[in-house]
Amino acid sequence: MFRFVGGVLQVLLVHPGGPFWARKDLTAWSIPKGEIDTGEAPLDAARREFREETGGTAEGQFHPLQPRRQSSGKIVHAWAVLGDFDTSRLTSAAFSMEWPPRSGRQQSFPEVDRAEWFDLPTARLKIIKGQAGFLDELERLAVVVAERPVADQQDAT
Repeated sequence: MFRFVGGVLQVLLVHPGGPFWARKDLTAWSIPKGEIDTGEAPLDAARREFREETGGTAEGQFHPLQPRRQSSGKIVHAWAVLGDFDTSRLTSAAFSMEWPPRSGRQQSFPEVDRAEWFDLPTARLKIIKGQAGFLDELERLAVVVAERPVADQQDAT
């Protein structure tokens, strides 16, 4: 999701929850994303994952971005959509894991513990390296979206 504030392009990124990510910041943030369920269309999965990770909805004209292979080997499909999300209303699905390690105790953690809007220079420092290309592509796309009349942008949502 992206927006313009005072003419400045901003992108919404989320910070993964759980103890592994708790003290990581630079190169730890991500676009809201997740697994595609069997038989699910990738765009439907993107909308579902946005809702599960943020508690919000993504509506509007979705612009497909080039899929990117992550260091794990997984391919991430992404779309850019002009929108807004109140980060103070973040609610995320949870996951369970053994914590502390080898303790035998299961603890629950949010999939996402923070969501924030960043300008592109800051987002480039925060986003995981395998997703940085999405920001470059978004920057090129946003110039086209920003040049469209506001009425056209509203019609697309």
